[in-house]
Amino acid sequence: MKNNYENFQFVELTEAQTRQQIDATACWQAWQAAAAAVAQVRGSMMWREQSGRKYLIRVSASGGQTSLGPQTPQNEQLYERFTARKTSLQARHKQLQQTLEQQVRVNRALRVGRVPNVVVNMLNALAAAGLQDHFLTVGTHALYAYESACGVRVQTEATATQDIDLLLDTRQLIQFSTTLQRLDTSLLGIFQKVDKTFALRDDQKYTAVNAHGFEVDVIRRMANSRSGSDPHPLRVSEFEDDFWAVQVPSGQALLDGGRFSQVVVATNGTMATMHVPLPQSFQRIKSALSDQPDRDPLNRRKDVLQASVVQQLLSVHGLDHVVRSAQ
Repeated sequence: MKNNYENFQFVELTEAQTRQQIDATACWQAWQAAAAAVAQVRGSMMWREQSGRKYLIRVSASGGQTSLGPQTPQNEQLYERFTARKTSLQARHKQLQQTLEQQVRVNRALRVGRVPNVVVNMLNALAAAGLQDHFLTVGTHALYAYESACGVRVQTEATATQDIDLLLDTRQLIQFSTTLQRLDTSLLGIFQKVDKTFALRDDQKYTAVNAHGFEVDVIRRMANSRSGSDPHPLRVSEFEDDFWAVQVPSGQALLDGGRFSQVVVATNGTMATMHVPLPQSFQRIKSALSDQPDRDPLNRRKDVLQASVVQQLLSVHGLDHVVRSAQ
């Protein structure tokens, strides 16, 4: 890899910013765990009298009801344990929510984050829908995860972009499609909850753009023509107005290279967990792309720059240690 295009520097977060990032990250992770625990006790239990006997009824979050049997000492204990656990989990989640809101305000005051607000909102929308594990954030925005893990900021055009690339893991396409069907929504619909102005481009159905010109591209690995479960062309849901994922030659390598997860902070202080390729894989793939003779010159320049940035983060700023510690 040639370094003709290297023109960047790293600025470390201040001591106050570093402490705040550590505290905010811990709070965010605790809040996520609490939210997941509360989700497990959604719905309720109640007693219903029928034909002179009481029965314990489990009510789901959607309103469905299931009888757990007549009133017995065992069912009374089950009811009491469920009620006590739900009350405790909800109280913990409420307290963490208040703490999280305070952390967001401090993040904003200290300018801890610089990820575009729309990106963090989109990642959280995917998480709320239970779809976050089906995507990797690849391309330029992955650099935000790598620099956040090191407590530095990359001062370079390498992070300048008005679009995000989301790599859909089609190896779990059935599970992905089932989740969208259960939610009765499209992937575009999920992003429109973040910004209602998102709309598909007429000339590029794998891209949605909002009123501010920010674009989201949904990409996928090259389809396996021998597999009936890996179709292409691929519309990501049954909704007519939804993304058609576009194939990229590097998709399989990005998926096979492993993933790295990092809490990132938006300019407004809110947080999200970003799933990205392992930085070693990212650096290797970007370097290989830059060596392709038919690569667009502008993209080649960015490939070289981003590969150099990640290599510096790995070798000089401790990213390699962070990744190994997380595995």
